[in-house]
This record gives sequence, C-alpha cells and structure tokens, in this order.
Amino acid sequence: MSRSSNIPAATLFLRLVLWLLAFVTITPFLLLLLTSIKSKADVLRGAFALPAYPHFENYVDAWNAGHFNIYFWNSIIVVIPVVAASVFLGLLTGFAFAYLSFPLRRTLFAILTLGMMVPAEAFIIPLYYEMRYLGLINTYAALIVPQIAMSIPFSTIFLASAMQQLPEEVLEAAVLDGAGRFYILRKIVVPLMIPAMSTLALFLFIWTWNEFLIPFILVNDDAYRTLPLGMLFFQGRYTVNTPVLTAGAVIVIAPLILTYLVFQRRFIAGLTAGATK
Repeated sequence: MSRSSNIPAATLFLRLVLWLLAFVTITPFLLLLLTSIKSKADVLRGAFALPAYPHFENYVDAWNAGHFNIYFWNSIIVVIPVVAASVFLGLLTGFAFAYLSFPLRRTLFAILTLGMMVPAEAFIIPLYYEMRYLGLINTYAALIVPQIAMSIPFSTIFLASAMQQLPEEVLEAAVLDGAGRFYILRKIVVPLMIPAMSTLALFLFIWTWNEFLIPFILVNDDAYRTLPLGMLFFQGRYTVNTPVLTAGAVIVIAPLILTYLVFQRRFIAGLTAGATK
C-alpha cells in the first residue's frame, strides 16, 4: 500500500489547495524572470515562450542605463540605519511598555497605536514643509528620519507583545537576585528576543526597501533616489523595451527575495514564538 493512500482526504485536499496557492503566487515571479532574459522578438512569441538563449545583457543594460548602481547603494544607505535604529528604539520602548510602570502609560500606548494607523498620505505635505524648513530636502536624513519615526509604533507594539510571552519565572528570578533593569534587558531579554527581533528587522527591511511616497516627495535629486523611485523614471524611458524593463524590476525585488530566503527560518520562528505557551 502506498504512503499517499494512508493520508486522510481532508489532508490531501488541504495540500492541494496549498500547492495551488503556491503555484498562483510564484507564477508571476517566474514569468517576470523569464521575460527579463528574452529578446524583443522572444517577447512577441508569447509570455510562456522560451528564448533561444538567455539574454543576460538585459541586466547589464538596465544596471547601466537606469543608474541602478546609484539607486541600489542609496537604498542600502537608507535601509540599514532605519532598520537598526527602529529595532533598537523599539526594544527600549517595548521593554518599558511590557514591564515598567510610569505615568500615562496607557495613554501613550494608545497614541502609539493611533500613530501606526495614520497613513503616510495624511502627513506627507506637512512633513515636506517641515523638512524644507530644516533644510533636509534632497538629503539622506529626509529619507531616514521620517521612516524611523514611522517604524517606532509598530516596533514598540510588536516587541512589547513578544516580551509579554517570555517566561515570567526567569525575569522574577533575576529581580530577586538584584539585577537592574538594563542588566535584565541586555543579558536576559535581548537573547530571548532574537527570533522576534529578526522577524521585526525583516518586516522593516521590506517596508523600507519598498517605500515610495517619502522618497518621491522629499527627494528630487537623482543622486539620492532609491531603487523603487529610480524604477519609476527608468520605466518612463524603457517602456517599449520590455525585457530590459523587467530586468530592472528583477534587480529591484531580488534583494527582498534573497533576504527572505536567507532569514526565512528566523522569520517563521519569530512569528510562532509564544504560540505554544
């Protein structure tokens, strides 16, 4: 008797649905990748037609003509401080809201929650005039500081919720031994929070990398544009050259996919931490 015959019908149906969803999800990415290595003549033969040989020169053309070397490093320069500062500040504020008592604690937590719900479109114009008053338009600070501020509410709530799932016995034992707050945070909480911090860092990396509105409004100098914004102007110049255009799109999303593939185990561990408590 084969192994599949012992699997319940409900399980087989669930697996079929999951495989179908996976196929629907991954097919657009595979078509994008396939189109990026075609010639113009191959594109006219159909979306699923295979090229005679891969045209990797499309990536070279997109990288050079689209100034992706500048945009790529600008995205790196923006993403690293945003993710690092947001996780660090979220760790401090999350610890405060999870374990400490201070005046207006509930009110401040409610304000943070409201701040997470306000879309960027609601404050982008006042933010523009504020940045112009400070002389920060067309600077890296205009791309970094607002995104750190936007990330702190979610970082605080995410890490505070994760800290509340930690074993209380460990923290109580540290307090009874006379450990201070910073010692508990640095030596006990941080090591236990590595999966949650990794998950948060991956979320923030994806959101910051894909951020479009803030660079579009606060930066009009080509030297400070990030990859999503650079892709917009690249699309305007190469609309008729579909393979080169799709090669540019692959360059934009490739770091996100590679980062997720590298950290997927930590990502899943962070999401499921405390689920079985």
